[in-house]
Amino acid sequence: MSERLVGRVRAPEFPVGLEWLNTEQPLTLLGLRGKVVVLDFWTFCCINCQHVLPQLRRIEERFPHEVVVIGVHSAKFHAERAQYNLRQAVMRHDVRHPVVNDRNFLIWRAYAVRAWPTLTLIGPDGYVVGAHSGEFDAEVLGDKLALIVEEAERSGALDRTPLPLNLEKHKQPMTTLSFPGKVAVDAARGRLYVADTEHHRVLEIGLHGGPEAGQVLRSVGAGEPGFRDGDPTRARFAMPQGMAVRTDGLYVADTENHAIRRIDLDTGGVVTVAGTGEQAAPWPEAGPARTARLNSPWDLALDGEWLHMAMAGSHQLWSLHLPSGALRPLAGDGREALMDGPALEARLAQPSGLALADRRLWWVDSETSSLRYLDLPASLGTAPAGEARTMVGTGLFDFGDRDGERDTALLQHPLGVAAAGGFVFVADSYNHKIKVFHPRTGEIRSFAGTGEPGLEDGPADGACFWEPGGVTFSEGRLYVADTNNHAVRVIDLGSGEVSTLEVEE
Repeated sequence: MSERLVGRVRAPEFPVGLEWLNTEQPLTLLGLRGKVVVLDFWTFCCINCQHVLPQLRRIEERFPHEVVVIGVHSAKFHAERAQYNLRQAVMRHDVRHPVVNDRNFLIWRAYAVRAWPTLTLIGPDGYVVGAHSGEFDAEVLGDKLALIVEEAERSGALDRTPLPLNLEKHKQPMTTLSFPGKVAVDAARGRLYVADTEHHRVLEIGLHGGPEAGQVLRSVGAGEPGFRDGDPTRARFAMPQGMAVRTDGLYVADTENHAIRRIDLDTGGVVTVAGTGEQAAPWPEAGPARTARLNSPWDLALDGEWLHMAMAGSHQLWSLHLPSGALRPLAGDGREALMDGPALEARLAQPSGLALADRRLWWVDSETSSLRYLDLPASLGTAPAGEARTMVGTGLFDFGDRDGERDTALLQHPLGVAAAGGFVFVADSYNHKIKVFHPRTGEIRSFAGTGEPGLEDGPADGACFWEPGGVTFSEGRLYVADTNNHAVRVIDLGSGEVSTLEVEE
C-alpha cells in the first residue's frame, strides 16, 4: 500500500455552491470537526473506483460514527458531470455516503490529486493525515484509521454524533428491474435472460412476441448480494452482468464476486465454474478455473467448448475451456491502454462487451471508447488468436459523439456490443444511443436514440435511452438493457420501431 504523508497541512474547505447527494445539505469540514474524514476521489466509469466502493462499505461498517466517507466525484467523461447521471450511478453502485459533484475539479486541484481513485485522510482536527492512490485493502486502511480514532478519543477530540444521511436510493420507487446491465436470448426456448444487476439476480422472461412475453417465469438469486451456490431462491450473486446461453446452462459473469456461475436451465440451480469470490490482484493466473481468482468479469461469449470473458478489472480477455475447466489469457497484457498487435501483447482498457460472429470476437473497451476485434482460429486449442485491431477509438481521453468514418468517429464509454447480419451494433452508453458499425465501409452511424437521456418509444431516430449497458440480437430484433431506465427495450430491425418490454413479475 503506497502512501503519501502530507504533514501538518490544514485540509482545504469545500467550495460553496457544489451539488451534493445522499445528504440533507452540503457538508463542511468545519462542521465535521471531531470526525475522521476519508475523501474518495472517484469517477463512476472507472473499474478501480468501483473496486474501492465495497472496501469503503467495510470501513463504514467498522467505524459507523467515528469516520465519515465523502465521495468527491471528479468526472472523466462529459456525461458523468451531469448531476442526474451521477445520482443514478450513486444508486446503481449502492453508495451509502455523501457524494459531492466536483465537476469542475475544484476540490481535486485543491488537494493536488493526480489519479482515480485517490483517498485523502483528514484527522479530527481538520489537518490532512495522508493520501493513497489506487486500490487498497479495507483491513489495512481500517487499522490505520483505528490508530487515528484511538488517539482522538484519548485527547477528547473525537465526536461520535451520528451524521444524518438522506440516501438517494430511499427516494426511488420500487421497480421490477433495477439497473439491468446485460441481456441474453435463448430463441429455441423462447426465453430472454436479464441480469437484474442491482437486485443481484437473473430473471428468465418470456421472449418478445411469444405468448409469455414479458412474464417473469423464474427468478434466480435471493435478491441480496452474496456468493453462494444452490437452488434458485438460495443462491446469491453480486452485481451480475454478462450472460451466455449453452445447452448445459446459462453462464453468468458474477462481476462483484469475481466469478463465473452456471444456472441449470431445467432446475434453476446455480454452481460456480470459475473464481473463488476473491479479486485477483492485479491479474488472474492461468490454470484450474475453480481455484483461480478473477478480476471483474463483465461480459461473456460462447465459442463451442470455450467461454470467452471480458475481464474488465485486469484489462484483458480470458478464455475458459469448459470440458477441462482450464483458464487461460486470450488477449491483453494487463496494462490499461489502447494498443493493437499480437493478442497477448495488445493493450486493452476495461473491456465491457463481447460478441462473436464468423470467428471474429468483437469487444468494446469502455475506457478508450473504442470498438475492437480479434480474429480467432478455427480451433482455439491448437492455434493462437490473431492480432487485436481497433475499428473506432484512439485513446484513453478521446471520446465524444461523432458519426462517420472510423478515423474520425467518436464514442463515449460504450458497454455493449452485438453482431448480426454483417453489422456490429454498439451500446454507446454515455451517449444514450445504439450505433451500427459497417465493417465493409468502416463507418459507424447512430441507429437508435436521440442522444438525450429519457424513456421514449417510437421510430429509432426519435427514441430515447438512458445509459444502455447491454445489447443482443435474435430473429430480427435487438434487445437492449436500458440500464438507468430499469427497462428492457426492443428494436425491430425491419420497421425501425423501438418499444419497451413490459416486464411483469
